[in-house]
Amino acid sequence: MREIISLNENWTLSFPKGDHATEQVNLPHTWNAVDGNDGNGSYLRTTGVYTRTFTAPKQPREGGRTYVEVLAAALNSTVKVNGQVATTHEGGFSIFRADVTDLCHEGENELTIEVSNEDTPSMYPSSADFTFYGGLYRGVNLISVPDAHFDLDYYGGPGMMVTPVPTEDGGANFTIKSFVTNPADDLTVMYSIEDCFGREVASAVRGSADTEVTIYVPDAQLWSMDEPNLYTVIATLQRNNEEVDEIAANVGVRSFKVTPDEGFSINGVPTPLRGVSRHQDRVFEGNALTAEEHYDDAMLIKELGANTIRLAHYQHSQDFYDACDEIGFAVWAEIPFISVFKKGEGAHKHVMEEMKELIIQNYNHPSIMFWGISNEILIGGISQELVDTHHDLEKLCKELDPTRLTTIAHVSTTPVNGPMHHITDLESYNHYFGWYGGQMEQNGPWLDQFHAEHPDICIGISEYGCEGIINWHSNTPQCKDYTEEYQALYHEHMAQVFEDRPWVWASHVWNMFDFGCAARNEGGVSGRNNKGLITMDRKTKKDSYFVYQAYWTQTPMVHIAGRRHAQRAGETTEIKVYSNQDTVVLYVNGKEVGQQTAHRVFKFNVALNEGFNTIVAVAGDVKDSITLEKVAEEPGYYTLPEFNERQEGVANWFKQVGSMDLTAPMEFPEGYYSVKDTMEDLAKNEEALALAAKAVKLATNFDIKPGVGMWDMMKKMTPEAMSNMISGMPEGFIESLNAQLIKVKK
Repeated sequence: MREIISLNENWTLSFPKGDHATEQVNLPHTWNAVDGNDGNGSYLRTTGVYTRTFTAPKQPREGGRTYVEVLAAALNSTVKVNGQVATTHEGGFSIFRADVTDLCHEGENELTIEVSNEDTPSMYPSSADFTFYGGLYRGVNLISVPDAHFDLDYYGGPGMMVTPVPTEDGGANFTIKSFVTNPADDLTVMYSIEDCFGREVASAVRGSADTEVTIYVPDAQLWSMDEPNLYTVIATLQRNNEEVDEIAANVGVRSFKVTPDEGFSINGVPTPLRGVSRHQDRVFEGNALTAEEHYDDAMLIKELGANTIRLAHYQHSQDFYDACDEIGFAVWAEIPFISVFKKGEGAHKHVMEEMKELIIQNYNHPSIMFWGISNEILIGGISQELVDTHHDLEKLCKELDPTRLTTIAHVSTTPVNGPMHHITDLESYNHYFGWYGGQMEQNGPWLDQFHAEHPDICIGISEYGCEGIINWHSNTPQCKDYTEEYQALYHEHMAQVFEDRPWVWASHVWNMFDFGCAARNEGGVSGRNNKGLITMDRKTKKDSYFVYQAYWTQTPMVHIAGRRHAQRAGETTEIKVYSNQDTVVLYVNGKEVGQQTAHRVFKFNVALNEGFNTIVAVAGDVKDSITLEKVAEEPGYYTLPEFNERQEGVANWFKQVGSMDLTAPMEFPEGYYSVKDTMEDLAKNEEALALAAKAVKLATNFDIKPGVGMWDMMKKMTPEAMSNMISGMPEGFIESLNAQLIKVKK
C-alpha cells in the first residue's frame, strides 16, 4: 500500500554563496519571510541548500518504489540523494517528484534540495510586481508505493482524471480514467463514488491496462458556489483479495457557460462573477503558509461575499484549491507567464511545461473553471513570437482539458483591436482608471464602448484597485493621496459599475490582501503593494472591504466607515455607512440624527459635540458603533507628506519648462532622445535617464533605476507608452518631457 511520510522537520539550510548564515529550519520555509516585504528595497535572491536525512521505507514486496515529492520549490531546484542527482525542476509553483529508489541504501540517506530564486534565461516569472520568495515553502514528502501503483511520474499529477457531467434526468455521468504504472492481467481497478456523507452511490471495476469508464450517479447533487456539494471518487488497485494502491479525489457535478450578453451562468442560473485576486503571502511569513492559513484566507474571502477568485499569478497550493472546492468559488487559475516575454525555444518550452503542470495537477478541482494563459504580457512590447506562443498555449489547454474555458489578463494599454484578441475563450483587462491614470468614472463607459464594438467577446475586468493605507485620512479624498477614504470611494464606484453590468463575465479586485513587493516604495509604505481590502497581516479590514460585503452578501450587515479617521474638525462631518439593508438609522450620543433609504452607501452630515462622540448605525436587526472626537484641527499625521510634495513637484516641473509651446505637435529629431525611446535606451545617457526617471516619479510615484526593483518589467516601455496608462496627468506633461529630451543628443 501507498505510504506518505512528511519530511517537513529537521532541515539544515546553508547558502553556498555565503550571503546568509546556516540555520536549522522546518518546512514550509522561505528565506525571504522578512526581507521580502520589510521595505529595505531589496531581498535575497540566491541559492539555498536544504539538507536532511531519511530512512528509506521498507517495501513489503519486491520491486516497490520510493519517491521524493516536492510540493513547490521557488524558483528552480535540484534534488539529490546521497550526492547523486535525482531530478531538476524549473518553475517555483508546482508539484514535482523524483523516483529515488535506486539512489537509496539501507540506513540513513542524505536528501539535498538546492533551491534558487534567481532568474534564468528561460524561466517565468522573470520580472513582476511581487516578491519572488525563495525556498521550500510548501513542504516535502516521501512516498512509498508497490511496483504496480497509480502514476506518480506524469507532471506531478494525481494519477486520476474525473469528469462529472450532469444529465437531463437529474443524474450525472462520471467519466473516470486512472493511470497505472506496471499494469498486469491480475490487477483490477475498483472505482467507488461516495457522496458528502461518505455513502457509496455508484461503483465500477476495470482492468489495470484499460481503466477508463463512465459511471452513472442518479439524483446527483450539483456543485455551485452557493452549494458546493462534493463527491469523493476512490480508485483502488487490487490484486486478488489484496489492496495494492489507492488514491482519491473530491469532485463536483456542475455545468457552466459564458456569453457576451449574459455573462456567466452555472447550472443554468445566470450568476455574475464578482470577487477578488489573491497572492499567497503574509507579513513576515512570506509564502510559507500552513494549510490552516490557506483555509483562513478562503474564509475571509467568503465572508466578503465574493463568488470568484483569480489566483495570481502562478499555481497556488493544493490546500487553497481544496478550500475553494469546499467553500465554493469559481476559480481562475493561471501560470506565471507575466509582464516580460522571453524569446527563444527554452522559454517557450518552459511556459508550455508550466501549463501542463497546472492543468494535469489540478484537473479534478471543481472550483477551477478557467485557465489563464498570461498576464500583462504586452508590457515589454509585442512580437509575432509572443502571439504564436499564446496560440500554442491555447491549443495545449484544449488538448489537455476541453471541459474548461481559457482566459487572459490584458494590460490596460492592449489595443482593443489587434492580434491578442480572439485567442482565448474569454478576455479580461487590468484597468486602473482612477489610480494610475484617468478618472474612476471612465471604467463604465470603457466597458460599454468595448462591449458595443466587440459584441462577440466575453469581456471582464481582471484587475482594478487603488492603494489604501489605514493611517492616512481625508475629508476630501483625492487620487494618489493613499487615504483609506479614497480607496473606499473608488470601490463604492466600481462595485456599482459592475452591478449595473451583469454581462461583465467576471470582475476581480486587485487585491484581497496587501502583499509583498520589495521593489515598491510609495504611500509612505515600502516593500508592499497596499491595494488589499485587508492588511497583509490579516488583522485589519479596510473600509473598502465592507463596501463589497454590502454589495455581495445576503447576511444582514452594517458598517460605519471612517473609524480610524477618529479625530474630526469642523462644524459638521460626514458619516458614511455601508449596509445591504434598505434603511439605516443613525444615532449620535444616543439621539437619532437621521434615517435614510439608499442602495448600499448611506451618507449622513452630522454635527459632533465637543470631545468624544458615540456613533451608532442601525439597519434592521444589525448595529455598528464607533467613537469620534471633535477637535479644533485635525492631526497633521493624517496626511501623507509626499502627496503635497508631489503636487508641488508637478507645478515646479512645468515652471522649469518655461514658455515652451506644449500645444504644438511633438517633434522627434534624428540623433536625439525622445519619449519614443525605451527606458533601456534612455539609460544609456545619464541626463536623459534623469529626466525620464523624474517624470515617472511625478506621474506614478515609482522610483525607477536600472537593475533595481521593477526595472526589468519597465525597461522596454517608452515614456509615450507609459503616458497611455497614466492619462490623469496634467495636460502637456508628456509633451513637456519630450521637449526636454529632444535637447539631449544620443
